[in-house]
Amino acid sequence: MIQIENLTKRFGTKTAVDSLNLDIPKGEIFGFLGPNGAGKTTTIRMLVGLLRPTSGEVRFGVPPYQFQISKQTLEARKSIGYIPDSPFLYEKLTGREHLLFMGEIYEVERSTLQTRIENFLELFSLTDVADQPIEGYSHGMRQKVVMAGALLHQPPILVVDEPMVGLDPRSARIVKNLFVEEARERGMTVFLSTHSLDVAEEVCDRVGIISRGKLVTLGSTGDLLKDAESDRNRLEQIFLRVTDTEDTTDFG
Repeated sequence: MIQIENLTKRFGTKTAVDSLNLDIPKGEIFGFLGPNGAGKTTTIRMLVGLLRPTSGEVRFGVPPYQFQISKQTLEARKSIGYIPDSPFLYEKLTGREHLLFMGEIYEVERSTLQTRIENFLELFSLTDVADQPIEGYSHGMRQKVVMAGALLHQPPILVVDEPMVGLDPRSARIVKNLFVEEARERGMTVFLSTHSLDVAEEVCDRVGIISRGKLVTLGSTGDLLKDAESDRNRLEQIFLRVTDTEDTTDFG
C-alpha cells in the first residue's frame, strides 16, 4: 500500500534522509521512530508531496493501481489523510465550517459528509463548540478537528506526525482506538511518526527506527520487544540502543 524506494533528501551537503526503503502493506499500523533531527518529518513531507526528494520514489496503492507521488500527485493525495505535527487551520471558520470545507475539497457527497461530520464531532466531544470560531479552540481541540478533517473522505492511507501532542488522556485513548479500528475493520494503512514509545508499543504492528537519516531497525513490534532485556520500558531499551541520542541536526 505504501512503497518507498531509495528515498533520499539532501539539503546542500547535508543528507536528511538516506536511501530509505520500506514496504508497508494494507491494514498495517507502522510506527516510524527516531530522535530529534533523525529525518522523520522530512520523510513524511516527502510522503505527502510537500517536499520533493533528491532521489527515490514513493508509491501508493496496490499494483497495477499505484500512484507515484512525484508524477501523479493529485491522485496520490486523494488517497491520503495527513495529520501534520503543526496543523494549519482557518481560525475564522468554525469547527463545523472547517470540516465542511475539507470534505468538499475531497469531494465527499454532501449528505454523507454531514453525517460523518456529526459523528466525528460527537466522537471527539466537539459538538458543543462546533459552531464557535476555531481561534478560540485549545491546542487539543484544534488537533481533533485536524484529525476529523483528515479522515472525512475515508482515505486508504493515513500519514500522522505526532498525533498525541496536546491531547488529554481520554482523547489520546479515543485516537488510538480509532487508528486500530480503521486499520482492522476498514484496512486503512497508518504511517505513524511519534516520540511516544508507549503509543508505538501499544498500537503498531511494525516499527522502523531512523537515526541520522538511515533506517537502523525494522521489525514487528512483538519481535523487537522479545529482544529487550527486561519487561519494563522495553521499546525504550531498543530505541536507546540503536540510536545516537546526541543527534541534534535540524531536519526533523
